[in-house]
Amino acid sequence: MTNNDRVEVIPLVEEHISTSKERFETGTVRVRTFTTETMARVTEDLQQDEVDIRHVSIDRPVESVPDIREEDGALIIPVVEEILVVEKRLVLKEEIHIRRRQTVERFEKSIPLKSQQAIIERHRADGAASPPSKE
Repeated sequence: MTNNDRVEVIPLVEEHISTSKERFETGTVRVRTFTTETMARVTEDLQQDEVDIRHVSIDRPVESVPDIREEDGALIIPVVEEILVVEKRLVLKEEIHIRRRQTVERFEKSIPLKSQQAIIERHRADGAASPPSKE
């Protein structure tokens, strides 16, 4: 390098970024619930069984206790009694005939049903409120 040659220094600059975060309140939210009640009609068929019991007098001697049987939809239960005569005999005193009938009865009742809804009100930091919304 000669004396006539001049060296110039050119500074190089570089920018850097620095960030930070701050939290601040922009508003609040208020949630309210309310309950409404409506009446619902319930209709249901309820089944029940009825039993007719009839005693049928027989008074006939038998050698052994007859079996329980079913005839014409009736359950027949033999009832025997031992009676003392010159000899002991088994006498069929009566039969019990049981017949089942089914009936249907309509059931209706008003039942209250409840449901809830929420009303949400948003309040900004400047005090202004947005209209409530149902959610």
